[in-house]
Amino acid sequence: MTAITLLTGRARPLAGSDAQSGIMKTSVNGPLRLGPEGFEGDEQADRRVHGGVEKAVHHYPLDHYQLWLEELGDLPVLGAPGGFGENISASGPTENIVAVGDVFRLGTALLQVSQGRQPCWKLNHRFEVPDMARRVQQSGRTGWYYRVLEDGLVKTGDRLELVDRVAPDWTLHRLWHALYVDRMNLNELKGIAALDVLAEGWRKYAVRRLESGRVEDWRNRLDGTP
Repeated sequence: MTAITLLTGRARPLAGSDAQSGIMKTSVNGPLRLGPEGFEGDEQADRRVHGGVEKAVHHYPLDHYQLWLEELGDLPVLGAPGGFGENISASGPTENIVAVGDVFRLGTALLQVSQGRQPCWKLNHRFEVPDMARRVQQSGRTGWYYRVLEDGLVKTGDRLELVDRVAPDWTLHRLWHALYVDRMNLNELKGIAALDVLAEGWRKYAVRRLESGRVEDWRNRLDGTP
């Protein structure tokens, strides 16, 4: 994998809305301390749904930017890493390769892939594209989150080194396909529900679908409407 770009940002007003957001990230040279809930100097405005130990670090593949440019045109927000609110930008592996539970050394910190990203309506405002969150979800180009297994120092230019693969069959693409495409595949849902290395919140989606026989309503998350 190529060297990473490290990005952080403080919460501030989100253009076109009444909300605060930490989605506006800019690159920093560091080194920055990475602890259990993220990088020093980084913020999330709505801690109910963002941040926390299972979403301490957000990674978005730089490779996806060219695909979005081809689909959306030359939007200013796609001119540099940070458009998707990511903390780590790097070329190389994408959701097709990276699996939940993968462990990486980055700088002196140790990270583990915890879940994919669930895009929310704030992307619609960030990109000034009304259905951007839905586009991200439907494309599978969501990025992913890490939990922090060992605190450490990280800087732009560090490289992610794969240390271990706990559940290599459960790629992020497979999880995305089960949750958003083949949504009531009972065998896949049972596998997700039993996948201990996956963040508890995502396992609960599978459990609820198995118990209720229904898929959750995404309108509030994607569109900002109940």
